[in-house]
Amino acid sequence: MKNIVNKQGHSLGWRRNKTTDSLPEAFASVKVPANAGFWKNMLAFAGPGLMVAVGYMDPGNWATDLAGGAQFGYTLLSVIFISNIFAMVLQYLALKLGIVAERDLAQACRDHYHPAVNYGLWILCEIAIAACDLAEVIGSALALNLLFGLPLTWGVVVTVVDVLLILFFQYKGFRLIESIVAALILVIFGCFLFEIIASKPEVFPMLDGLIPRLEIVTNPSKLYIAIGILGATVMPHNLYLHSSIVQTRDYPRTPEGKKKAIKFGTIDSSVALFFAFFINAAILIMSAATFHTTGHQDVADITDAFSLLSPVLGSTIASTLFAVALLASGQNSTLTGTLAGQIVMEGFLHIRMKPWLRRLITRLLAIVPAFVVTLIYGEKGTAQLLVLSQVILSMQLGFAIVPLVQFTNSKEKMGAFRNGKLLRFTAIGIAAIIILLNVYLLYTEFF
Repeated sequence: MKNIVNKQGHSLGWRRNKTTDSLPEAFASVKVPANAGFWKNMLAFAGPGLMVAVGYMDPGNWATDLAGGAQFGYTLLSVIFISNIFAMVLQYLALKLGIVAERDLAQACRDHYHPAVNYGLWILCEIAIAACDLAEVIGSALALNLLFGLPLTWGVVVTVVDVLLILFFQYKGFRLIESIVAALILVIFGCFLFEIIASKPEVFPMLDGLIPRLEIVTNPSKLYIAIGILGATVMPHNLYLHSSIVQTRDYPRTPEGKKKAIKFGTIDSSVALFFAFFINAAILIMSAATFHTTGHQDVADITDAFSLLSPVLGSTIASTLFAVALLASGQNSTLTGTLAGQIVMEGFLHIRMKPWLRRLITRLLAIVPAFVVTLIYGEKGTAQLLVLSQVILSMQLGFAIVPLVQFTNSKEKMGAFRNGKLLRFTAIGIAAIIILLNVYLLYTEFF
């Protein structure tokens, strides 16, 4: 397969081959109006951004945000804000790669790198997906326990059943999946809007928390949570996911069509990530206002937060809404995690495994450690495992970001759509910051 570039340097796309389409069952399946106004076009392109935003509000975020808010008040709010800016830039690069090259990030890596490098990148990405899946399993199990009293070990086992549910939705069309994701995000948004109003945070300390401080880097405890927040916010598998699902739109594969797709895809992504920032920030703000300021600074897990919310806020429904949002978050993450796993395996290895088998394998990889830890250590063990899973995600970030930045900076691969000079340096800077922070964390942990 060859990228066609005309004399003016415009990428004309790849020669179409259905066997190499990313997510072939959904490729160009969502119609885009040819001669319509802004809002009709926006509606047609809206959806992929929300699916990507799911990864920025999954149960892993809850663990790191709750711990950060309870222990350090509003201080780490700046980390969520900076992480979200990083996310907007990186997701823009991911959607641009998918639209211009018509290759998802995994396929682009397979085309460019030596097979040995590809296998290494694939293994690292699978570890990241397993860590993400682990957070989904634990989050959903905790929500079922808090809402219905289902034992954690049984809750972990029950999460296997969602394989069948996902398959049902996957075969009903891509728009249905996007609609379900959007509905669940609205549930989460509504729940946390109530929690924010009920917790009555102080405005000026909250705004002060948006200012970055050196102590976040120099204090090992704050740094550990901060990198957990970074890993929970900018998720490596989301870059693979976004570069694929933007191709579900049936826009003209011409320079003009691609410009239009990039424009509306960027708006879709940025608006969706703003909602993700609100939810992420709301969890930390609620934790800071409810626990840190009332002397409950040892609250570091979801169960403790659930138990204390209603008594501290004086609202009987506060804890219930918290658990409902957690369950919606876990189920949403399951949907997008399934697609990411499929994209990564098909892209790197060109293996088209049956979706139910692929999902079952990844879910079992997450269930085994979650089940063992739950059985031996109980709730406290799952809380620590949840934060650890987000740090593992952050460790994998560099291995997804470096190829993404390399490809989108390349004129050979992107033609006239390559990153501009400012964006090239910005993307390299973001990659460098994330890698250096992770190296520093490893150093402080082991030495």
